[in-house]
Amino acid sequence: MQLLLVEDNQTLGQAVEIGLSQRQFMVTWVRTGAAAISNFNRQEYDVAILDLGLPDIDGERVLQSIRKKGVDIPILVLTARDQTSDVIHLLDAGADDFMTKPFDVNVLAARLRALLRRRSGYASAKIECGPVAIDTSSREAFVNGREITLSRKEYELLQLFVMQPMKVHPRDKIEALLSSDTHVVESNALEVHVHNLRKKLGQRELIETIRGVGYRLRCKD
Repeated sequence: MQLLLVEDNQTLGQAVEIGLSQRQFMVTWVRTGAAAISNFNRQEYDVAILDLGLPDIDGERVLQSIRKKGVDIPILVLTARDQTSDVIHLLDAGADDFMTKPFDVNVLAARLRALLRRRSGYASAKIECGPVAIDTSSREAFVNGREITLSRKEYELLQLFVMQPMKVHPRDKIEALLSSDTHVVESNALEVHVHNLRKKLGQRELIETIRGVGYRLRCKD
């Protein structure tokens, strides 16, 4: 999922970027409040992490600014403030969750997955779409209750489809998901991944091609 990380501390920011990238998040890392507001205005993200102690604009002001502009993505705030009054104030200002420093990146990733599930309307880690089901915690996939073996990229593609069923996903967004800083997706790689995923699902019609646009997963007719 596309994630915006707003953190000015080089050591912490790098650790979070690496840790979340290894856990299948596509991380865009900025270090100032101004850069955060600019990125929120020109790009769509699935979730964001916002540090409060930024060098130019206080993170709380960034939060208030983007909420006023209608940005409604889940935002997890990183803070050193742990007083009850501070937490209440942050949540009332528009934060969806918070973590106090220091923290475990595994817990951070789990909280982000929970935010994404709730945004998509799911309460548990197991998400179903017709005969297809995934477990976002164990990264397992099932068809009619039978576990299927997927590559990392195939699972990421299926998770994108299952968490937003019936939505048409543009080719460029899917290709960005399948790429990394060190690997550029070849021109036919997306078609190959879709072909392999259809074969493993055993029902080609589940993944529908929208010509000239992208793909979507059909949970039902």
